[in-house]
Amino acid sequence: MTTDGRIPEELRRGRYLRLTTFRKNGTGVATPVWYAVEGERVYVWTRSDSWKVKRLRNDPRVELAVCDVRGGVPEGAVRVTGTARLVTGEELRHVRKLLSRKYTYQFWLVDWPAMIARLGKRPHTGIVVTL
Repeated sequence: MTTDGRIPEELRRGRYLRLTTFRKNGTGVATPVWYAVEGERVYVWTRSDSWKVKRLRNDPRVELAVCDVRGGVPEGAVRVTGTARLVTGEELRHVRKLLSRKYTYQFWLVDWPAMIARLGKRPHTGIVVTL
């Protein structure tokens, strides 16, 4: 487990991230997510009504590890701990921009249909993680 505040290269290059958030009783709940890294921060974009957002409102601790699309972490993978904060507004636009750059058309295939179905509303929240 790394906690020196620097983002490992493995995390910078990964495709999916296992984001572990914590319930009130301390139990960790892991979810594979798309993410982007800029500087020494990790950015995640998620639905505002997701359980991970609710858990982060109670406890900002997170654990991160590179994973596959199903959340499986390779043996020997680097795991880091950090503190998350939820963002909206201009910061959320920045998160969306970073993710659309990394995932290009895949991101738009998810975002645009969801926006159209919700009449232009994007009920999303950004998560910014600092190690």
